[in-house]
Amino acid sequence: MTQEKWGQLRQRLLKTVGQNNYTTWIEPLEFAHLQDGVAIFNVPTNFMGNYVSQNFADLILYELNTSGTKVQRVAFRVAANVPVRPAPRVVAPETPTPAAESTARHDALQAAPLDARFTFDSFVVGKPNELAHAAARRVSEGGPVTFNPLVLYGGVGLGKTHLMHAIAWDLRARKPELNVLYLSAEQFMYRFVQALRERKMMDFKELFRSVDVLMVDDVQFIAGKDSTQEEFFHTFNALVDQNKQIIISADRAPGEIKDLEDRVKSRLQCGLVVDLHPTDYELRLGILQTKVQQYRDSYPGLEIANGVLEFLAQRISTNVRVLEGALTRLFAFASLVGREIDMELTQDCLADVLRASERKITVEEIQRKVSDYYNIRLSDIIGPKRLRSYARPRQVAMYLAKQLTSRSLPEIGRRFGGRDHTTVMHGVKRIEELKLTDGQIAEDVEMLRRTLEA
Repeated sequence: MTQEKWGQLRQRLLKTVGQNNYTTWIEPLEFAHLQDGVAIFNVPTNFMGNYVSQNFADLILYELNTSGTKVQRVAFRVAANVPVRPAPRVVAPETPTPAAESTARHDALQAAPLDARFTFDSFVVGKPNELAHAAARRVSEGGPVTFNPLVLYGGVGLGKTHLMHAIAWDLRARKPELNVLYLSAEQFMYRFVQALRERKMMDFKELFRSVDVLMVDDVQFIAGKDSTQEEFFHTFNALVDQNKQIIISADRAPGEIKDLEDRVKSRLQCGLVVDLHPTDYELRLGILQTKVQQYRDSYPGLEIANGVLEFLAQRISTNVRVLEGALTRLFAFASLVGREIDMELTQDCLADVLRASERKITVEEIQRKVSDYYNIRLSDIIGPKRLRSYARPRQVAMYLAKQLTSRSLPEIGRRFGGRDHTTVMHGVKRIEELKLTDGQIAEDVEMLRRTLEA
């Protein structure tokens, strides 16, 4: 591969990763040579090589092979002839000003790059994430600290990182004088270990305690790492004592993170802890509609048939990233073959994604979830008792079995203690009616459906 070809590939990467990520991580890469199926790139520092390897290597590999260069993997090295960037340090001017001090601290801390796509404007709000969105908006205003920390947690692809980036963008726009530091828990640990190795712990402590807003993504990563947890705990306390804002994200609630010290859990739980629930159908459809509007500029004239977005929102329910990736692939494929995006093309193009997204929900699983939710025994759901405290959950379970499985009414009836299909039909109809008039039933059904589809 020639340097000219690498230059062309970099322009394609720019469109994919955005200007900020490109300038920080892709532009400094220098193609060295191709050897035994390995594309080797020179990087200024080991840290940059590690970060690019973890976050962009697959994308670079894909672009290389798409361009016709057969590569099995990519590797990064600090070459002897590549100038290594000196470790950043704070140099106080003779007559320091607040702006100069803020700039110096920011340079020293080198916050992780923010994705230009992840703003509040591009975040689609629905019932599962409205509380998290509202809390993030409040923090992004940069006013008096009302809850500290703000902890956002939820599964993969539900919008935690999007909200973290959106907060950082908003704070930088509203309060440019604030020293806002966004980084992953892994980067926090890396810098802590580096400071220990280089005997610069005092510099590390001073730098992290100088921020106005500390944002740490995926805090579960430090679980089980005792020394890092201890330093994180002390940094946390120091910033809270100074009334500085802390924002944390995790893949589960702080109390459920295994190997996280109790004192760290306690500290994280003392603020506002907000769950991003699994997406519902309406939110997924809204996300797809928003993405389609964004794609109109890149794919002018490309038509998408009625029902396709609804089909994707129904079938791909576990992960927003997978959902967005499926739409991206669909648009790219349709533009290459010059066809309308209809159901046939969608099913052909996304066969593997649709297969992977098929999760077989069983009637038995529904019965267990419903009995747990209403705190009754499984035998009471299946058994003959007609008390309302048992009959209503039983009807909810029947309704969900009809909605979420392919079982016929007689089959469902057999699994509910041998009941007739007309009993199941009556139960389903009753829940459909109650959903319109009883807010609690509607909420129960929706929560159970999300849990089962997650």
